[in-house]
Amino acid sequence: MNEAVHLDELLSCRLDNGRRNLEPCTIVIFGASGDLTSRKLIPALYHLFIEGSLPTPFRIIGFARREKTDDSWRAELRDALGKFSRSKTVDDAKWQEFAAQITYCRGDLTNPKAFEQLGLDIRESNNESLRTNLLFYLSISPTQFAEVVENLHTSGLLQRPDQGGANHRVIVEKPFGTDLRSAQLLNAELMKFCHEAQIFRIDHYLGKETVQNILTFRFSNSIFEQLWNRHTVEQVQITVSENLGVGSRGGYYEESGALRDMVQNHLLQVLSLVAMEPPVSLQAESIRDEKVKLLRSIRPIAQNEVATNVVRGQYTAGEVMGEQRPAYRHEKKVAPDSTVETYVAMRLFIDNWRWSTVPFYLRTGKNLPLSASEVRVQFRSTPNVLYTAQCNQRLDSNAITLRLQPDEGISLRFNGKVPGTSMQLRPVRMHFSYDSEFGAYTPEAYERLLLEAIAGDATLFIRRDEVETAWRIVDPIGTAWDRKPLNGKEFYPAGTWGPVAADELLAQLGHAWRHPQPIH
Repeated sequence: MNEAVHLDELLSCRLDNGRRNLEPCTIVIFGASGDLTSRKLIPALYHLFIEGSLPTPFRIIGFARREKTDDSWRAELRDALGKFSRSKTVDDAKWQEFAAQITYCRGDLTNPKAFEQLGLDIRESNNESLRTNLLFYLSISPTQFAEVVENLHTSGLLQRPDQGGANHRVIVEKPFGTDLRSAQLLNAELMKFCHEAQIFRIDHYLGKETVQNILTFRFSNSIFEQLWNRHTVEQVQITVSENLGVGSRGGYYEESGALRDMVQNHLLQVLSLVAMEPPVSLQAESIRDEKVKLLRSIRPIAQNEVATNVVRGQYTAGEVMGEQRPAYRHEKKVAPDSTVETYVAMRLFIDNWRWSTVPFYLRTGKNLPLSASEVRVQFRSTPNVLYTAQCNQRLDSNAITLRLQPDEGISLRFNGKVPGTSMQLRPVRMHFSYDSEFGAYTPEAYERLLLEAIAGDATLFIRRDEVETAWRIVDPIGTAWDRKPLNGKEFYPAGTWGPVAADELLAQLGHAWRHPQPIH
């Protein structure tokens, strides 16, 4: 008699069945001749199209100052798609079908008459939805946001919901301001011509599959929620490291630095998702409410406290992955005596019931040994009896690591006995890999974000109060560093994990950095 084989039933739940159908939409890209359009936006829209995710019909209108025809712009985009498509190959028949929906409108962003021509191009469609369901993507300098939105409003292309613009939306790229005051001014300018619900502030980090999965990991698994608090967690480390230098972006980095470029947005976004309270629902505003509450719970760092809680660094010449790298001060468009930081490490405390006294360590840097983004939740050590009493510091505490990129996955580290006659303990890893488990591609962040914006779902976008709260956290730090010379402990050779001062920051509480490792 054959034994019956009993398998757990694999239950799956779809959360998008109730999503409203996508209506035909016109997407207008300002800054159509820029790198973002050719490297990210058009490839993302093309992949959404070939997967049948875009509404039918749709239109894409590029708006830029350069002299181009529809055909010449399509040819440029086709060449770029061959280089930047995640599938590496382009189906020519599909491309021709996709490209037929692309047109070009030449115009100066500062010229109101150019927006009149854009309006004529939009209204020439026979489809009512293509004339009224409008998504404007501002892939331009933030200094031009307000003027473009005003011109759109004046020309009748962007109206408030109560004026007939319920389906008018604007996507704005970062950086959204350079400090709290500039962000507030920019928000105030935009609010003159549209409602907050119509503004989609994009941070591509929120479109990454693994970043989105943080909420699923936390709130759909009861075993982890019991551990996610000050009683069991000793510390949390969030690392976003890059093995590249600033390259051709030296001029931009001289104005932003790592604090504004990475900490104010990417790292604080990840922190808010890791530490936030459960939202009352999966609706956009419920999730964004909890993120803002978390950011407001972060203990402020006054200017006179920056030196003991935050470390900056700047890379010197060194070797990364066998390649010699110049010092930051020798990069193009960088001042020879620059004090701009290419590395930031900081310790934050969250003053709420769940996380009180737990240090959150954030770090990011250029020209580090490895490009990786991960969150490591380090649990408290076991009591000083039994194994801990004998092993002392040689018994590692348990940890959960959320690997956001590359080698996306989740690892649980716990101690196990090494097989054999001796009594030896060492950490072992239980690992979940997205690639191994699902065997499917991970879509580019812009694909998900563009699709959500077309659907009018703001969950993955940043709200006004969220932006301003993040600036309140980092502004005192930037002010304390302004034009202040770096000391010897703040420099680090390219190819190392940062300056000595960063190690000393963690040592204050008896902690040490856990560096990301290549996962094979």
